[in-house]
Parts: sequence; structure tokens; C-alpha cells
Amino acid sequence: MAAQTVLFSTIAAAPSSARPFHVTSPLFGQAVAIRSPSVSSLTMVSKRPPAVVAALKKAVAVLKGTSQVEGVVTLTQDDDGPTTVAVRVTGLTPGLHGFHLHEYGDTTNGCISTGPHFNPNSTTHGAPEDEVRHAGDLGNIVANSEGVAEATIVDSQIPLSGPNSVVGRAFVVHELKDDLGKGGHELSLSTGNAGGRLACGVVGLTPV
Repeated sequence: MAAQTVLFSTIAAAPSSARPFHVTSPLFGQAVAIRSPSVSSLTMVSKRPPAVVAALKKAVAVLKGTSQVEGVVTLTQDDDGPTTVAVRVTGLTPGLHGFHLHEYGDTTNGCISTGPHFNPNSTTHGAPEDEVRHAGDLGNIVANSEGVAEATIVDSQIPLSGPNSVVGRAFVVHELKDDLGKGGHELSLSTGNAGGRLACGVVGLTPV
């Protein structure tokens, strides 16, 4: 047992040289040549996988109001692509209702304090497919005979990051249909003449 301890200790202390050196084996009394590789020839290889940054972003808004109207809006965006908006609202009268993203996530005075439509390019109101529109112009949602509106909207002007991020702003469901800026009313080019604000909710990030 003592001979094995001496042998291991001697090898561990060997110099890091490419030339052979000799160790006397206490087991047989003979010199044994051992070649030690140069330290500079060793390559450290890391087995740690590269870090992967999640590209998917997700946000949610819970809609509440003074009426029985309520709902949930879920937003997802992959990388810098368009944002997908999944909407479900209950308690509406059957038919069309304007659905917009407003400037502020401020509900201290109810939905009225969310301000005007989100409009970073200072344009007039229009339809979602129009070249000239507010970024927050998302058209109408349609409530069925039971007052439930479900819709999926895909839009490239409401990102979840960057200078025009919609996080911290608010969705609003309106009393009337949005005329998409084409109704000829004095409010058509500002609000789509969509009437009062039934429910609103602030957009906040949520885990993916």
C-alpha cells in the first residue's frame, strides 16, 4: 500500500515538459520512462450549450368597465414580426363594436382617461387595412346574439417592444361600430364615430 502511494505522488509532481523523464518504480526497482505532454498543447473544450434568447413576447389586457362588458385580450409577437391579438369580450349588445388601442394606460377616471387612439405617426383615423390610419385603429369586433365577441387580429403597427411598443397602453371596446373614417361624420376622421367607451384594459407583459 505504501509503494502505491509513493508512485502516484511522484507522477503527479512530474514537470510539464514534452521530453521524457524517469521515475523509479518501487514495485520492481526499474526506471520507467513517461512522456508528459506540454501544457500549451492542451485545448479546453466547453460542453456548455450556447445561450438561447426567447424571441416570443406575450402581453395581456383585462377589460373592465362600468357596464357588464368585460373581456381579455392576449397579444403575442415573434421576433420583430406582426403582433397577433386574440380578443374575447362578453356582455355586448349584438352587432359591431369599435375596438381600438388608446394612447395611455391610465384608468384613474375610467376608460375616458386612456386618451385618444394610439397614433405615433399623427395621421387621421382609418381602417386596419388602410395605408393612412392610427396605429391603434383595429376596426370592429362582432358580438353574436349572446353578446360574445371573439376575434383574432394580426397587425404590424402594435409591437410589444421598441419605440412604438404598446405595453402600458390600453385597449378600449366602444358602444357603437367604427365607421373606419368613411362615415362623413365630424368624428369619423378622429374616432370613427364609435360612441362611448364600454370597457378598457391596460396592456401588461406576461410570461411566455
